[in-house]
Amino acid sequence: MIKYLSLSIIPIIFFIIITYGMISGKKVYEWFVEGAKDGAKVCMRIFPYLLAMIIGVNIFRQAGLLDILNFILSPITSLIGLPKEILPLVLIKPLSGSGAVGVFTDIIKNYGADTYIGLVASVLMGTTETIFYTITVYYGAVKIKKIRHTLWAAVMADITAIILSILMVKILL
Repeated sequence: MIKYLSLSIIPIIFFIIITYGMISGKKVYEWFVEGAKDGAKVCMRIFPYLLAMIIGVNIFRQAGLLDILNFILSPITSLIGLPKEILPLVLIKPLSGSGAVGVFTDIIKNYGADTYIGLVASVLMGTTETIFYTITVYYGAVKIKKIRHTLWAAVMADITAIILSILMVKILL
């Protein structure tokens, strides 16, 4: 029953909205077409920002900068108990969600999901955000140039999530 309901929830919501619109005499189809036009315009506005972010992340990964940062930062991260095997995930997650999924998959394949490394990586995947991607796409769409306060707040939230991920896995393990 729950599986059927969860599979049906989107069509049910869609049906309710259309029915409500028709009963109240609204031009549902025209509004849908207008919304689709606006959506296409937003896609065209954010595409350059999205393309620039994807290219930047690929250059970062292909140039080996991730490995260099991992080597430089590993002594610092060992102070807070972050295993060096997870550092690439911490470095790539703010830049790219798909890149983070690739790194996370490698971590799980190499170390297992039930190990300390696997558990910390899993919690990190759920608690950290793709900061630079999100800021680039959303702020680029509305043409906001000054992002410094948002960026610092997001970085502090990610650092907090990293530290608490380590702490919670240690407590619960």
